[in-house]
This record gives sequence, C-alpha cells and structure tokens, in this order.
Amino acid sequence: MTQTATAQTDAAGPGNTTHTTRGSGSADGAAPRSPRVNFARSAPKAFKALIGFDAAAREGLDPALVELVQIRSSQLNKCAYCLHMHTSDARKAGESEERLHMVAVWEEAAHFFTEKERAALALTEAVTLVARGGVPDEVYERAARHFEEAELAQLLALIFTINTWNRVALSTGKVPGTDER
Repeated sequence: MTQTATAQTDAAGPGNTTHTTRGSGSADGAAPRSPRVNFARSAPKAFKALIGFDAAAREGLDPALVELVQIRSSQLNKCAYCLHMHTSDARKAGESEERLHMVAVWEEAAHFFTEKERAALALTEAVTLVARGGVPDEVYERAARHFEEAELAQLLALIFTINTWNRVALSTGKVPGTDER
C-alpha cells in the first residue's frame, strides 16, 4: 500500500499541524483524507488535562514497563502513530530490539519478559479489549500478585491514558513518524 502524508504548520507554531493522509483508492492508489481537528489547539484544557493524567499515571512505574504497556496497547488499537513513538522511546531508553519484536507475541515468547511484565501485558490486553468480555478475574488477580495496590492503580491509569492517546491519534489522523510532542 502506498501512503503519503503532508503536514502544514499553522501560525500557532510547532505541534499545531493539520495532516492530510492518503490510503488506498485514488489514481495514485490513495484516497485523500479530509483535514482533521488539531486536538491540542482546539481543546487545550482537555489536552492539558490528558497530559497531566498521563504524567501522573507514570509515577512510580518502571519506565521499561511503561513503554511495553504503551507499545502493546498501541498494537492492539492499530495506532501506528503511538506505536512508532513508543518503540522509538523504548529504544532510546535502552530496550532491546529482540524484546520490542516480541511484544506482539509476548504470550508465545514468555522467556523474553519477566512474570511481572507478562502480568502487566495481560492486564493491558484485557483493559484495551474490555468490550470483548471485561477484565477476567484471573487476569486481574495475576496482576495484583505482582503489583502493590497503589502500583496496580498506577498501571491501570497508564493503560487508560495510552488507550485515550491511541484514540486521539487515530481520530485526528496523526501521521506515524511525525512525533509532535
């Protein structure tokens, strides 16, 4: 599939861009996507609140675990923008390519991850896919065995925030590889 993208920075400065993304369907194999709202500029209070919630959710959690959770949720939600951002962040933080490649199949590649990481990834999947049957007791109990209550609450908050960021990026047409933080 051919995909092209353009970004135009408006007068408000960097980070305030409107994207036109093309998928398959036109003469060049792409159907133009209409410009999408700039969430940060158009809903600044909501955007700042989400940034604050994200920062608060990360407190006290292992940074490597944070990235694994964000990567897995982004994979499940098919959010290429966030997946690119968080795999890049994980690499910069020293995460191995080997483990990054195994996140999508973590259950089959259990020896690449600690039991605590696997419990967090299982909880991430259950919460991200909550409409498919809720969060099973055994998944929650597994996570509760590896995380103190406050840390478990932080992990849940992290999962909530990455799912929200995925929805923001997908709904507003964020283009992978254009990290606009």
